[in-house]
Amino acid sequence: MAKIQAFEENSILYESWFDNNPFVYKAEVEAVRQLIPDGNGIEIGIGSGRYALPLRILVGIEPSEKMAKIAEKHGITIIPGIAENLPIEENSYDFALMVTTICFIDFPQIAINEAFRIIKPNGKLICAFIDKESPIGKLYIKNQSENVFYKDALFYSTSEIEKFMRNSGFVEFEHRQTIFNFIEKISENELIKNGTGEGSFVVISGKKG
Repeated sequence: MAKIQAFEENSILYESWFDNNPFVYKAEVEAVRQLIPDGNGIEIGIGSGRYALPLRILVGIEPSEKMAKIAEKHGITIIPGIAENLPIEENSYDFALMVTTICFIDFPQIAINEAFRIIKPNGKLICAFIDKESPIGKLYIKNQSENVFYKDALFYSTSEIEKFMRNSGFVEFEHRQTIFNFIEKISENELIKNGTGEGSFVVISGKKG
């Protein structure tokens, strides 16, 4: 079952996080943008559309009705569904995006397999997440029971996410990383770097082989 209760009950709190952390939000969007290819894309777990809108993605999968309604007000087309069973025909999109979605999915390997299925040959999956081995990842895990949104989440390392993608058939990986400080200390633009192992927010792109 999709972990949507926190988002259904706390949509205002969710939206306020982006407004209260503009430099974090900007850095995350830019890190993802650097790996977004040209073409027609879909976001899996699109939420309220906070990442889709600046990236010009106008279609998304979302199980939370509350989040979906916010996204639709921004002109995004929402397809109700979950990542493990996408109501999309195979080879439909040039790329699929997942931003901080993987930690809320019950069966991540099945979800990545589904993303592979709906992406066109040579298309890409871009998966962005908080690395559990990073400073922020470790902090979130330590305080998990106190966090409205992350109390039921399951965090993964960069190597684990890449393994899921390899198992599905993705190849030719690219990486970006950002958020090198704790969120409450960020008051200016964060760097975007290639590779992984330093930043807490990691983006992996893999091509459908």
